[in-house]
Amino acid sequence: MFSRTWTEKYTTDFSEQINRIKERLENADAVVIGAGAGLSAAAGFTYEGERFNKYFSDFSKKYGFKDMYTGGFYPYETLEEHWAYWSRYIFINRYMDAPKPIYDNVLKLVRDKDYFVITTNVDHCFQKAGIDKKRLFYTQGDYGLFQCSEPCSQLTYDNEEGILHMVKEQKDMKIPSELVPKCPVCGKPMTMNLRSDDTFVEDEGWHRAAERYGLFLDKHKDSSILFIELGVGYNTPVIIKYPFWQMTAEWDRAFYVCINKGQASAPKEIEYKSICINEDIGYVTEQLL
Repeated sequence: MFSRTWTEKYTTDFSEQINRIKERLENADAVVIGAGAGLSAAAGFTYEGERFNKYFSDFSKKYGFKDMYTGGFYPYETLEEHWAYWSRYIFINRYMDAPKPIYDNVLKLVRDKDYFVITTNVDHCFQKAGIDKKRLFYTQGDYGLFQCSEPCSQLTYDNEEGILHMVKEQKDMKIPSELVPKCPVCGKPMTMNLRSDDTFVEDEGWHRAAERYGLFLDKHKDSSILFIELGVGYNTPVIIKYPFWQMTAEWDRAFYVCINKGQASAPKEIEYKSICINEDIGYVTEQLL
């Protein structure tokens, strides 16, 4: 429905854009935050470089990969090796706090509004920042949950205790065999509750969150609603980006804000009701506060 010509509304008057967003926030009846990987990257959850070398230099030396993402797809010969890597990965990206308080600042912007958050991130940062869980839809899973690899059921399991045990007990990039997680229902190996193929488990909590999100949108479609997109790229644009554009175009009182360094854009069709800022999300949120 949209043309292939995008607009990047990043003018030299940055302060004017900030003031316009503040005004939109103040006058909005409802706010929807759409968060992607760029938000966590801005918060310091980087998957390569210094942070990767700090936690995975031994894996890099043995297996040859140079970033966490690649390491997650490496064909380890044993489950003991696989879970040594993944337990460490989950520990630093789910159970450690982000280096920068960007998530806290994002929630400060909307805490006095009627808001909802939809995110493709799986690192639990919104929950750790204190979000009302009934206002969150985590569409792609959670590093903090296990599911059966089969899967034999639509159940998920909290993994904090197991992950911490694996991290503590691993040696030479292997965990003890008795710590390899097994499904309590069928006995098959567990895996992470992450959407990567059609085995992803959408548990009861996932469906309740999806329903609440749909009801929130339906409630406010005729209201003054502000869509704020933070760090969403084009890996899965059908989850956040394209629906935000569609609703902004179709709903008379909707407005769209996109903040994403190097990738902030909107279709020409909604240019008149959009603000796009190609700048660091952390810096922008600090200015908004």
